[in-house]
Amino acid sequence: MSKLASLAVAALLACTVAPAKAQQLTYSWPTNVGPLNPHLYAPNQMFAQASVYEPLVRYRVDGTVEPWLATAWTISQDGRTYDFTLRAGVTFSDGAPFDAAAVKANFDAILANRARHDWLDLARQIDRVAVTGPLAVRLVLKAPHAPTLRELSLPRPFRFVSPAAMGEGGTTAAGLRAPIGTGPWRLVETQLGVSDTFAANPTYWGGKPGFARLVVKVIPDPNTRAIALQTGEIDLVYGAAGQIPSEAFLRLRGQAPAFSAAVSEPLATRVLALNSARFPTDDPAVRRAINRAIDKDTLVRTVLDGIEPRADFLFAPGVPDADVGLAPHGFDRAAADALLDGAGWVRGPDGVRAKGGRALGVELDFVGTNAQQKAIAEVIQADLARIGIAVRLVGEEESAILARQKDGRFGLIFGEIWGPPYDPASFLSAMRAPSHADYQAQRGLPDKPQIDATITAALAATDPAERRRLTATILTALHEAAVYLPISYAVAIEVHRPTVAGVGFGATLNEIPFAAMRPASTRAAR
Repeated sequence: MSKLASLAVAALLACTVAPAKAQQLTYSWPTNVGPLNPHLYAPNQMFAQASVYEPLVRYRVDGTVEPWLATAWTISQDGRTYDFTLRAGVTFSDGAPFDAAAVKANFDAILANRARHDWLDLARQIDRVAVTGPLAVRLVLKAPHAPTLRELSLPRPFRFVSPAAMGEGGTTAAGLRAPIGTGPWRLVETQLGVSDTFAANPTYWGGKPGFARLVVKVIPDPNTRAIALQTGEIDLVYGAAGQIPSEAFLRLRGQAPAFSAAVSEPLATRVLALNSARFPTDDPAVRRAINRAIDKDTLVRTVLDGIEPRADFLFAPGVPDADVGLAPHGFDRAAADALLDGAGWVRGPDGVRAKGGRALGVELDFVGTNAQQKAIAEVIQADLARIGIAVRLVGEEESAILARQKDGRFGLIFGEIWGPPYDPASFLSAMRAPSHADYQAQRGLPDKPQIDATITAALAATDPAERRRLTATILTALHEAAVYLPISYAVAIEVHRPTVAGVGFGATLNEIPFAAMRPASTRAAR
C-alpha cells in the first residue's frame, strides 16, 4: 500500500470509534481480501470488492437487472449504443462526486488494460465511452452484445473507484492509491494473515448497514472455521459449500436455536474438464465411458452429505437458455465397459486397459488443500478403476492448478461454472479464450472452430429466440462430445449465531449481503 493510502487508512481509523461488540459482525475467509483494486483479479477477493464498489446495474435473483448507480438506460435499435442516466447525489467514500466524469475515468482505466480482461467479451466489444451530460454516459459497442447489462453487473471489472484514488498508472497493479468506492463498506485496516476490517460507509446513498463494523478473520482451515463459529469467535459462515465441513454444517443445522442454517438454490455446477487434446481423453469413447462410470448419486450422498444435488448437465436447468432437452449420460458401468471394449481398449492382467501398447491411464488434478476435491477425486479414481482406467491423483497448490487450466497440462481437472450473472453467456464467451480450462479441454474437438463461431453468433444475437437456438446448438455439441463430467450443482450455505438477524442469500455466489444483516436485538431498518 502506498504512503498516501496508509495515511488515508490511518485517518479513517483515527475517526472511527470502536463500536460495541453488538455493532460488529465477524466473518471469516481463507485469506486476506487483498488490495481491493476493483479492476483486477487475484489476490482481490470478489465478495470484498463487491462490498466496497458498485455497478451501474445490479443483478436480481429472478435473472433480470435493476437500476443501481444508473437509474435508467436506453438501448439503440441496432443494439450497439447504451445511454445511461446516473443516480444523483452519490459520492465516493472520500467525498468525491460520482458523476459521468468518474464513470468515464473508470472505463478508460479498464480499457487501458483491456488485454487483462479479454476473457470477458464486453471488454473486447466496447468501442468508446462518452460523457453526454453531468450525469449521463454513452457506451458504444463495436457490435451488438446481448449480455451487456448482465456483464456490467459483475463484481469486476466494471465497478467504480474514486478518480482521486487512481495513480499515474490508473488502476493497474501499481496504480491504485486506496480502495475508495461508493458501496456500503470501506476497508479501514488490514493485518496480514490475521484479519481485514471494514467500517460502514456513513455517506452511503443506499442506507446505513445494520452493523457499524465488519471484521473478516483469516481462517484457512474449514474445521478451524467451524470451531470458531461454535465458540463465538465468528458470527457467521457464508459461501460455497466447503466453507466448513459438510458434517459440521449438518450438525450445526440441527442445533436450533443456538445456530440457524440454510442452503441456497443451485448457483453453479461443479465439474471436471476432460482434455480432448491429450491422450487418452482425446478418444471420445474414453470421455463418454468416464461420464457413464461415475456413480454420482453415491458420491453426492457420501462425500457431499447430500447438500449439493447431482448434476447431469453443464448448467442447471434453471439457467436462462440452458434447459435444451438433453438426455443425461447416466450411470451405467456396463455401458461404460462396452464403450471401451468397442473402441479397442483391452484389459490387461492388472485390470488396466491398454491399446497400441499404451495403458489407459489419466491424471486428475486438484487443489491439494481442498479436502472436498480430494475426497471427490478418490471416489472417481475408484469408480474408473472398475472399468479399467488407472487414475493418478495430483494435488497441488491452487496457483499451480490455475496454471494447468491455462496451459492445458491436465487430463481431468476440477472446475466450476461461474454461476449467475455469468451463466450462460459470459461463461460460454470465455470458452474461446486459450487462458481457460474450457478452451484447453475443447481444443482437440474437430468442431471447436464451429463451436466458437456459434458462441460469437449467440453473443451478438438480438432476437431471444435465435439466441436460445444458438445456445442449444453449443450445449448439445459439448454434451455429445463429453468434454465435461458434471458432478453436482454447487450451492451456498450459511450458518449464523442468534446474535445476527437479516441473513439471507444474495443473487450470486460472489456477493454477500452484509449490509442487510443487523444485530438481532434491533429492528429491521425502516
